[in-house]
Amino acid sequence: MFNKQTLRREISFSGVGIHSGEQVNLTLKPSQSGKILFQRSDLGGLEVEPDPRKIEALNCSCLVFESGRIQTLEHLMAALFIFGLDSLTVELHGGEIPILDGSALLLAQAIAEAGVVPISQEKQVVRLLRPHTLEENGARLSFSPASDFKVSYAIEFDHPLIGRQEISIDLTRESFLREIAPARTFGFLKDVAELKKRGLALGGTADNAVVLDEKGIISGPLRFPDEFVRHKVLDLIGDLALFGYPLLGYFQAERAGHRLHLQAVLFLLNNPGYWTFEETAAPRFLRG
Repeated sequence: MFNKQTLRREISFSGVGIHSGEQVNLTLKPSQSGKILFQRSDLGGLEVEPDPRKIEALNCSCLVFESGRIQTLEHLMAALFIFGLDSLTVELHGGEIPILDGSALLLAQAIAEAGVVPISQEKQVVRLLRPHTLEENGARLSFSPASDFKVSYAIEFDHPLIGRQEISIDLTRESFLREIAPARTFGFLKDVAELKKRGLALGGTADNAVVLDEKGIISGPLRFPDEFVRHKVLDLIGDLALFGYPLLGYFQAERAGHRLHLQAVLFLLNNPGYWTFEETAAPRFLRG
């Protein structure tokens, strides 16, 4: 049996929100609450939990509440999930998690350096019991029972540098830090004007995203030849973290995105016959 965990010490970041374009301050604070709480210091200290039923899936995962919203949860949630952090105050001055370099690497490295410590509350792990597949507009996301937490992803874009990319990975903290956390968000130059009309990508630059024109990359070299699909794995982990428990199961995605990721989380929440609480096993990422 594992206990819930918090940070050994607080860590802070400042940066721009990729969609809002606003400067944001973020501090991760140790907590004994046994839950993740987002605290908006710019809204009088208002506290909200990352409830998947209050998430809007746009070009990011956005937590919506009565007096505001918090955009782009996915990179932070992925890092918290893999490091087993489930007792934390996430203090924000602003309405979006700062994008930093477009990946989760700086977040994950800072968490690893700060260290995690257990609290007195026990952690519950969920094991998937039955397979299921969700499909929408040619995209697919399926899950099935497994002895560990594993993710496979495939994407296909009509672009000479992307085409079809596939990856399958068993997640540990080491593999996350090395193979997934460094993968940056990406976008196409031709879509920028339309995104900005919708109030999105207002803070996007060549320093915090991989930007592609019709022929190639205009924002510098890739970190991996298949960085695009690796980033989709990062997004999926962050969205699955909204389920609220570490998972033993195999998730396979084909041309999916935040919307389908969230549908899988909501399906599991609404259908508890597909999973059970596990008493004796845990995913490897919880063991460091």
